[in-house]
Amino acid sequence: MRSPRPYSPRTGPAAAQSLTERRKAATQLDIARAACTLFAEHGPDGTTAEDIAHRAGVALRTFYRYFRNKQEAVAPLLATGGDTWRAMLAEEAPGTPVAEALERAITRTLTAPQAVAEGLEVTRGLLRAAATDPALRAVWYRVNQDSEEALVPLLARLTGDGADPLSIRLLAAAATDAIRIALELWSATDTPCTGPNSPQHLAIRSLRALTASLPLANAGGGGPRPSA
Repeated sequence: MRSPRPYSPRTGPAAAQSLTERRKAATQLDIARAACTLFAEHGPDGTTAEDIAHRAGVALRTFYRYFRNKQEAVAPLLATGGDTWRAMLAEEAPGTPVAEALERAITRTLTAPQAVAEGLEVTRGLLRAAATDPALRAVWYRVNQDSEEALVPLLARLTGDGADPLSIRLLAAAATDAIRIALELWSATDTPCTGPNSPQHLAIRSLRALTASLPLANAGGGGPRPSA
């Protein structure tokens, strides 16, 4: 059975969701947390959809209403980081130098207390499991692709009507890949969530390297950027 994509990217206010949509999203997130916990305890091979449904306190048919397989169940939790950083980017005023806005949103997201206390360690465990599970890795890549697509209109708003659409797409790809690469590199180590070689530190380094030749990322920067 084909299930809807969990946690489709949203750019509007949360209040725009109906009560039914919020309940569905909450159920999906409960299932995702259960899946992440069980994957950490037993690995994907040692976890079944039935196990996840039982841990989440839902019927198996409810699980399959939202997800096609056990690996896909982690998507809502993986997507929350992208949802958060795009929401922070959306707070930036039009005309703000793009590089400055992106770096500020990345820093706020990856150093937020909730991300440091829970989200990053969950992501680390999932990415380690994904290294040997192609289906789980495919979910990770799909979540990043969804996030990249949702980022395009936000960057278009920041840069204004005259920005080249190709430049906006390239910048969206670079920003998304900067975070993805940073999390993948960090997850393969035991480095703490903050400080040197943390996700925030690696993401800023990656962003600067990937956007160094993109005029849109360097326009109106006001001089050299501070160190990560």
